[in-house]
Amino acid sequence: MAAIFGQIDFTDNLKVNLFRKGAKKIYVNDSLLTKQSEIQNYIRSVCFCSNDIYIVKSEPGYRRSWIDKVVSQLEPVYVELIHRFNRLLKQRSHFWRSESFQKVTSSEVIESFDIQMSLISTRIFRRRRRALSKIKPYVEYWHNHLSKSKEQIDINYLYGLENINQEEEEEEVISMKILEQLQKQRSIEAVTGKCNFGPHRDDIEFLINNISVRKYGSSGQQRTFILALKMAEMDLLRNMINLPPLLILDDVLAELDVTRQNLLLNSVGKDSQCFISATHLDKFNQSFLSSSQMIYL
Repeated sequence: MAAIFGQIDFTDNLKVNLFRKGAKKIYVNDSLLTKQSEIQNYIRSVCFCSNDIYIVKSEPGYRRSWIDKVVSQLEPVYVELIHRFNRLLKQRSHFWRSESFQKVTSSEVIESFDIQMSLISTRIFRRRRRALSKIKPYVEYWHNHLSKSKEQIDINYLYGLENINQEEEEEEVISMKILEQLQKQRSIEAVTGKCNFGPHRDDIEFLINNISVRKYGSSGQQRTFILALKMAEMDLLRNMINLPPLLILDDVLAELDVTRQNLLLNSVGKDSQCFISATHLDKFNQSFLSSSQMIYL
């Protein structure tokens, strides 16, 4: 077993026990957290690793995972919403594959699924959209700062919900429209056993000058965009919770050219505690190294 100790804001003591087998255990002030996600009530962090480039260039699941992490840091209760939705989705799929849906009462069962899913989907949808609107100005700032260009960026939330106003925020109205959409696709779902509408199918579109970064962006544009996203996360969290989050850079300098490396290093560590993993120190300038504490493994 290995243990990690730390102090949060000089008030709360943190301990993490790591085991060769089984889940880790997290303690705050010697009290075991019943859910590991509860650590987000005490610590906010932004992690940037080489695989994050897939958020921009790969399939929608990476972008959904990214926005869900952003929302969960702003509203820790969101983690439970996602868990509840995934459980419902799994139960719903199991229902269609079983023989139960052939019974007379099957319509009542699926109706119950629809009502629950429409409510949870609405809460996920609104929180994702709200978080995107909040983070967008920060992404614009950092993209301009990193690219030093006049490119215009945009971020769009792509969802399957029909006939909804972009600014519409009433939970009951959105929930009713989601319920209608679920009912529309019910006959197809009965055949395929898959729910093709909901938060698990949504996507996020990143644009530069109205052109898709994923489809047509150069390698440099994609790297600049993901870096802007991560720096925007830092600023958003800092301003929303009035505390600087931890910044974790997992061997990312190898993915950036010299200009972007320097811009990143000059921007981190001023207000936030920053942890950087690297295999070679020659990527860092001497002034940065002299002001850093290094641990060799």
